[in-house]
Amino acid sequence: MVELIARLSEAYGPPGAERVVRSIVEEESRPYADEIRTDVLGNLLVRKGSPEGPRIMISAHIDEIGLVVTYVDEKGFLRFHPAGGISPHVLLGQRVRFESGLVGAIGCEPVDDIKNVKMEVLYIDIGSHNREEALAQVQPGDMCCWHRRLDQVGRRVIGKALDDRIGCAALLAALRRLDGKNIPNNVFFVFSVQEEVGLRGARTAAYGIKPALGLSVDVTGAGDTPAAKPLPMELGKGAAIKVKDSSLVCHPGVCRYLVELAKKHNIAYQMEVLPAGGTDAAAIQLSEAGVATGGLSIPTRYVHTPAEMADLDDVEAVVALLVELVSAPLDLSYINSL
Repeated sequence: MVELIARLSEAYGPPGAERVVRSIVEEESRPYADEIRTDVLGNLLVRKGSPEGPRIMISAHIDEIGLVVTYVDEKGFLRFHPAGGISPHVLLGQRVRFESGLVGAIGCEPVDDIKNVKMEVLYIDIGSHNREEALAQVQPGDMCCWHRRLDQVGRRVIGKALDDRIGCAALLAALRRLDGKNIPNNVFFVFSVQEEVGLRGARTAAYGIKPALGLSVDVTGAGDTPAAKPLPMELGKGAAIKVKDSSLVCHPGVCRYLVELAKKHNIAYQMEVLPAGGTDAAAIQLSEAGVATGGLSIPTRYVHTPAEMADLDDVEAVVALLVELVSAPLDLSYINSL
């Protein structure tokens, strides 16, 4: 599992430029999928199970937060705009990588106070002597992302883009475990694009799939660090079953059904209530006339930094719960009655 997470985490894939990650996911999925296709927006749809069964959509996004070059100055320094939610204080002094493999460092103009570190005073230094030399390597519109490897510390991993490559790894692990099983449902594992800039891939995928039940697998915040805001989610306490975030209130029957499955199969779980942020679940829920939607999350520290930290036992709990969910016949009337 760690090797898979590392391969996904370290890959290049900011919003709208997910090709590299998508190719990795497709390669890992192909031996276990009944059908694979890529839609117009770039979502990878991996189908498994009975074509006649009720449709279940499980989404994890393959994009990561990134930067897009907006201007190259006369000395060859690159100005940029964020693609996704990034704090300028987190960017300062970091390294970034372009799809070509080119690496740059983020610097800052002199400021009187750290509070004045804004996006407009930051720049990317790729070591060029002038504008002409820089433009030979990078053009306005080119995107970059964090340049970091994944490290393991005990049962925990630290790296960039665990949001949401660790969710993608969970879907791939579940897909492997379903190999050879008689799955009564028509399951669509959706590896969605452009989540970080508006849940765009999941929105179009759900419209096309028309699922009876939807689920997002993503990271969530953790309230277990010093002086953290009070949150019920902690690393190592199991799969986080989403109740709400700032983008949706999950279908109560889906929440209760996931809790029921976790208890029945002795899978560690915790409840997720997130004051801010959202996932693909919000887009799935509002597709067409509405979809019964829930979420499974992996508690993660330091989200939207290059040092996101998650616990492998929580990933394992999410995988186990996914397998049990799709292996049982979907009875939506029962879920709605909970």
